[in-house]
Amino acid sequence: MLKEIIKGRADLAITDLTITAARQQVVDFSIPFMNLGIAIIHVEPQKDTQAFFTFMDPFSQGVWWLLGLSFLFVSFSFFILGRLSPSEWDNPHPCIEEPSELVNQFTIGNSLWFTTGALLQQGSEMEPKAISTRTVASIWWFFTLLMVSSYTANLAAFLTIEEPTSIINSIDDLVAEKVAYGAKKIGSTREFFEKSGDPRYIKMNEFMNANPKYLTDSNTEGVNRVDKGYAFLMESTSIEYHTMRMCNLSKIGNALDEKGYGIAMRKM
Repeated sequence: MLKEIIKGRADLAITDLTITAARQQVVDFSIPFMNLGIAIIHVEPQKDTQAFFTFMDPFSQGVWWLLGLSFLFVSFSFFILGRLSPSEWDNPHPCIEEPSELVNQFTIGNSLWFTTGALLQQGSEMEPKAISTRTVASIWWFFTLLMVSSYTANLAAFLTIEEPTSIINSIDDLVAEKVAYGAKKIGSTREFFEKSGDPRYIKMNEFMNANPKYLTDSNTEGVNRVDKGYAFLMESTSIEYHTMRMCNLSKIGNALDEKGYGIAMRKM
């Protein structure tokens, strides 16, 4: 279209023509009638599928480890205190006044069962008798009340609020080469990367030069590749056009530069 103006076969070029320094050397431009910038078009971020261990999300890994250690410590405390407290030794045969042996309810298995019942807010048929075991039980009950209340409140939030996830969230993810990306072979977008002094854009330009297969002949070709996990760089106005018509696509991050569309005319 610019060739038509340069050769005098047209007076004006009214289209999505970006104002660049190179183009201003051969044609004149009107004031910008629309501002825009280079951005990324990629597939719409998808919601995470519920994993098997989603129920562990409300607490961090460190909290789960400490909770497990606390569980073992309290269970072991019941076992030791049960052995040391005379009140916890019972006569297994009430009819015999002086039995030859006594039994203790806080065996290893029963201690673990009592601690588990309290943790799951279900209780147990066991009843601590000694002051020491009752004190430990009271502390453990209060602790589990706080932990269970916090867990259930956070679990509801984790299950109802699902944050969409995307492989890329900014231009830095493209620089890290997390996905394949490219731009139109010839145009203002490609020219921007070729002339940029930003280290990130220099690296991206080197990537595109080393992988010409990711460069396209048209914007439409680039948009069609996006469904296959490809990220395409083009002007934000074109991205808005395509994302409004294709719900599975979205604009990623902010614009990389600022420029405008102008009406091209013969140089005076």
